[in-house]
Amino acid sequence: MRILLISSSYNGLCQRAHVELEALGHDISITLALSPDDVRKGVTLFQPDLIICPFLKEKIPEDVWSKHHCFIIHPGIKGDRGPSSLDWAIMNDEQEWGVTVLQAVEDMDAGEIWASETFPMRQASKAGIYRRELTQAAIRAMLLAVKRVESGSHRPEPLDYTNPDVRGELRPLMKQEERRIDWERDHVATIIKKINAADSAPGVLDQIDGQDYYLFGAHEESLLQGWQPGAIIAQRHGAICRAAIDGAVWISHLKRKHGIKIPFYKRFLSHDRHFDFKLPAAKVLGSMLNDTPESPIDPLFSGTEPTFKEIWYEEKNQVGYLHFDFHNGAMSTSQCRRLLESYRLALARPTQVLVLMGGRDFWSNGIHLNVIEAAENPANESWRNINAIDDFVLEVLTTENKLTVSAVWGGCGAGGAMAILAADKVWAREGVIFNPHYKTMGLYGSEYWTYSLPKRVGPVKALELTETPLPIGTKKAKAIGYIDEILSDHYEEYLQQVRCKAEALAADPQYPRLLEEKRNLRHKDERVKPLAAYRAAELQKMKINFSGKFYGGEVNYHEARYNFVHKVRPKETAAYLAKHMRLDAVKLSELRQPLAY
Repeated sequence: MRILLISSSYNGLCQRAHVELEALGHDISITLALSPDDVRKGVTLFQPDLIICPFLKEKIPEDVWSKHHCFIIHPGIKGDRGPSSLDWAIMNDEQEWGVTVLQAVEDMDAGEIWASETFPMRQASKAGIYRRELTQAAIRAMLLAVKRVESGSHRPEPLDYTNPDVRGELRPLMKQEERRIDWERDHVATIIKKINAADSAPGVLDQIDGQDYYLFGAHEESLLQGWQPGAIIAQRHGAICRAAIDGAVWISHLKRKHGIKIPFYKRFLSHDRHFDFKLPAAKVLGSMLNDTPESPIDPLFSGTEPTFKEIWYEEKNQVGYLHFDFHNGAMSTSQCRRLLESYRLALARPTQVLVLMGGRDFWSNGIHLNVIEAAENPANESWRNINAIDDFVLEVLTTENKLTVSAVWGGCGAGGAMAILAADKVWAREGVIFNPHYKTMGLYGSEYWTYSLPKRVGPVKALELTETPLPIGTKKAKAIGYIDEILSDHYEEYLQQVRCKAEALAADPQYPRLLEEKRNLRHKDERVKPLAAYRAAELQKMKINFSGKFYGGEVNYHEARYNFVHKVRPKETAAYLAKHMRLDAVKLSELRQPLAY
């Protein structure tokens, strides 16, 4: 079928829907819901058999939904309606939640039901549940709904609140009054729940030293305590620890309510550092934390007690597992340097295999654009950041005393999608989406991709992946050699598979031969062209990007970064997503051809 995806942004769910539907042979085009006319134009040009809206905040024009099969993927159980579905589910301690595929009608989320799926809830942030359980359920429900449309015989279920199977209800937009933390009364569990329900947006509005901030990234603390609820009692790696009536809570990120959005063309002239975007809490508070003590943590932390940790380590049966769970997968200069330190310590452990686990939501998305945007000199900070991540990747590439594995549960993009290739083997769960390109940010890219990517997929495919800024799923990734194995999409099964495969690799009688072959190949490659030469060539082009010059004549890195960080909506859907725009361009070109007589 010809399927048009209409979405508020090309987010993770929209990308997954795109990849899954295309893999089934459907003809897919995408339009962002930037205006009703943009939506109408996409429908008119593409003439879809079916419209699917994976992530939509705007209302579909009546002249679109009334004339087409138009499915809304709603993040709630049957009968649930409203814009704060998952927020309410977390706040109300729902044990089970779901996704419903609805026919678009005049009233939001009130159309006939084409498919629904449920999933058990867990204690996690809204963004974490959305990226894992909700996305998995949404894809199952979407594919079932598409199959039912193709059958031509399915009759959708009307929304009927007298049906005991319909347990949801219409709920309003959750406001800050419902989210507000009462530090004198709320327990740690309640505080974490409130912040989780607002993460990654809109955050929980709170006051620190008389100033208004939105709070993000809550983590329970098991040891530290303070006398005054709400007081900041410690800091660690950019996060702050605040006392509660029954313990303490770490908060990793803040956004100042009255921050200033400095126009792009004035950003180098302003001295006001009160930015209007999310940053590590300590960076936002600055000198306010001068007297707040650091709470150190071991670079190879292996404890089980609850606390804020970005890097931790496990070891069992000759296998080491290095976890690095950075917020939204972004890796700042300091985070890259700490990760390098932890990696080197892990190499010194008496193991045979070292598995790079990444994080729960992302393995890595490369350099930290928010921290770079907030720097006094973003170009210089970009340079420091890219060199820091390159240092880590180099250490993995040149590891000779162990076999290494990138185990990819969370998605990865840009530098992160290249960094996974530094390991000897790459295993990924079935639902992972990879974005192995840099062009949308106006960058050439580094992380030794010019060595690692062609080595795996060949030079032609490497060029295609980096020049076409589209995601790929695991089936395609494995088919072209980008990854080695596809593992379960269920977290516990995935972890068990990683452990079994890693332990089998460590116990393999051929292990000494495999390690020797690895060393010999690396030495041979080094003689042909040193890794330093790959890095120098990549960074030479990156330096040009950081200076503000275009890569490929299309995108200015500093402007693209500004738009990403400040969530500036594009003026139109990118041509690489909107197939209907390309078709329109072809038709226009044909019309302009001179007539033959």
